[in-house]
Amino acid sequence: MTEIEKLQNGLPYRMDDPELQKIHQRALLLLEKLKYTSVAEEEKQDEILRELLGSAGTNLMIKPGFLCDLGMNIHVGDHFLTNYNVTILDMAKVTIGNNCWLGPHVGIFAVAHPMQAQGRIDMLGIAQPITIGDNVWIGGNSVVLMGVTIGKNAIIGAGSVVNRDVPDNALVAGNPAKIIKYIDNPS
Repeated sequence: MTEIEKLQNGLPYRMDDPELQKIHQRALLLLEKLKYTSVAEEEKQDEILRELLGSAGTNLMIKPGFLCDLGMNIHVGDHFLTNYNVTILDMAKVTIGNNCWLGPHVGIFAVAHPMQAQGRIDMLGIAQPITIGDNVWIGGNSVVLMGVTIGKNAIIGAGSVVNRDVPDNALVAGNPAKIIKYIDNPS
């Protein structure tokens, strides 16, 4: 089994695999190109982002400082907005619905490393998908960890660490994030 196949199957994989490094290098080059494209060149920025991401809906708004691992595993819906300095580590698929907002310095991490030191010495990683539903707002300086699903209409309070699933219409906050209340969202 190749390292990419291991990664895709949720198994520990070698982070220094040449095939993975090639994909990562492509993303880094596109991110560099994006960084040095004037904000006045909205069409060019949009073109670069659409080349970088796996898929994106209409009205894609990503502010400066955006970083990712591969790019191709990020799939966002319509009206997606990031504030400054958002990082999405997309070694596994990251799916984000329509009308989602990410505050400044949000981290979405679909990857981690083994707890055992030998696994880290051996340059191993493990990845699990993250799914974020429609109409979600993630407050600044929050972190979403691998394997998490966030339901539609949820709000993640600023500075939260989300390490478990969040139900629809929930407001969560804290480290680890806990349900504070449910929000009435009439359809």
